[in-house]
Amino acid sequence: MSSIVISGDTSGAITLSAPAVSGTNTATLPAATGTVMVSGNMPAFSVYTSTSQSLSSSTATKIQFNTKVFDTASAFDATTNYRYTPLISGYYQINLNVQMLATVPTLFQIFIYKNGSNFAYQTNATPSNGNTLSVSQLIYFNGSTDYIESYGKIAATSGISIVSDSTSTYFSGSLVRAA
Repeated sequence: MSSIVISGDTSGAITLSAPAVSGTNTATLPAATGTVMVSGNMPAFSVYTSTSQSLSSSTATKIQFNTKVFDTASAFDATTNYRYTPLISGYYQINLNVQMLATVPTLFQIFIYKNGSNFAYQTNATPSNGNTLSVSQLIYFNGSTDYIESYGKIAATSGISIVSDSTSTYFSGSLVRAA
């Protein structure tokens, strides 16, 4: 029976080697301080809006994502501020998809806001291109005060609503790498 081998060197790095089943199974821990992230403790969330919401004309309107598919770190507020506040500092992949119930006759935009300001957006200025927009961005968060929200805007008659289901209008993210 083989056993796990732990070895180190003068740099302070530690290597754990498990018995080989087919090939070598090795995990190397760098000489750094912080939390070791494994698939079981990396925060992630996925939310959608389950109620109809209209976008205002020419004004960015916060999209109220009120239903959680999952929220592994309980860091998404789905009742008051409709925002995600990561508790671990690092780089997060953030995704936003919004579908309107009808083709917007003119400009349609969606935004990812970080700390109350536009960070990333997507625009559809050609209505014939459809009524769905997506934006995705890798964003650094400090793990304590940074947060993200989503907004939508149309430059048309007010009252065009967002599709309210988990496959059409959703907001999601996960930690890619701790800082």
